[in-house]
Amino acid sequence: MLATRHWDRLGNGGLTFTELGFGAAPIANLYRAISEDDAQAVLEAAWDGGVRYFDTAPLYGYGLSETRLNRALRGKRRDDYVLSTKIGRLLRVVDPALREGQAKWFDVPARAEVYDYSYDATMRSLEFSLERLGVDRIDVLYAHDLDVFNHGSAAALQARLDEFMAGGYRALLALREQGVIRAFGAGVNEWQPCQWLLERGDFDIFLLAGRYTLLEQEALETFLPLAMARGVGIVLGGPYNSGVLATGPKPGAFYNYDPAPDWVLKRAGQLQEVCAAHGVRLVDAAFQFALRHPAVVSVIPGGQGVAEMAANLVAAKAVIPPALWQDLKAKGLLRVDAPV
Repeated sequence: MLATRHWDRLGNGGLTFTELGFGAAPIANLYRAISEDDAQAVLEAAWDGGVRYFDTAPLYGYGLSETRLNRALRGKRRDDYVLSTKIGRLLRVVDPALREGQAKWFDVPARAEVYDYSYDATMRSLEFSLERLGVDRIDVLYAHDLDVFNHGSAAALQARLDEFMAGGYRALLALREQGVIRAFGAGVNEWQPCQWLLERGDFDIFLLAGRYTLLEQEALETFLPLAMARGVGIVLGGPYNSGVLATGPKPGAFYNYDPAPDWVLKRAGQLQEVCAAHGVRLVDAAFQFALRHPAVVSVIPGGQGVAEMAANLVAAKAVIPPALWQDLKAKGLLRVDAPV
């Protein structure tokens, strides 16, 4: 079985996460359509491999991720797994020609997203998710995509942060107080908004995607120490930075959802070279590095096929020689203060 990490900031029994979690965006036809049977095969491989933390969102396949998880988790004891989803977008039915995300999500319901971080929208979003997932409770609710990457500018993001703190945040507090959810936080692509929120509210867990990896450790400066001080858990998404740390610097490698720029390819090549000298796969080092920070409760790489799921299971159990981390630091490829 997979190793687990227990989080109990509130003293209410907390939640037990498997160190390898399942990020359910790829099974919702991200970048290419996969069949229902193929999606279920990946989820079955994850469960059989011991994965017991599943993260999804209304955005992923415009509801498809949640409905596919519904089928996979039906019949499983609800206390046997941890489930998170997100708020911040409501889905509305549109004409198929007007469906959003057509270059990103394939063969998904004809929906458009409406950003809404208000109190009412948060409650409605949870209700819709419970219905799509076919469960009676969600363990962790994240406010989704409160970052510049999604909202386009610092000013637009600030307006959304203010909207959330005035509305959605109050809803999440009430839901946690009533025991409807066990924990809440934000799921974002940047550490700065996480810190902004943490400095202003009583948050439990943040899902940070792609911003604490072998390529990037800036979050060590202020955000991660603050999380540690507050007992806040960190789920790390995108430990391979959208792929380049899994595939290596090959042509067409992805970084941050786009083709990798030259500096990323160069850096990934240097990392790969050091890993090879120690007989370690780059993907294994990338996964294990993400786990090394003491605030981290789970790492959730993507996986659209059974082979990728199998590779993630191998990476989750990989043993890394301490000399590799020392070598990476000595060569300036890893921050000296990075926990290893």
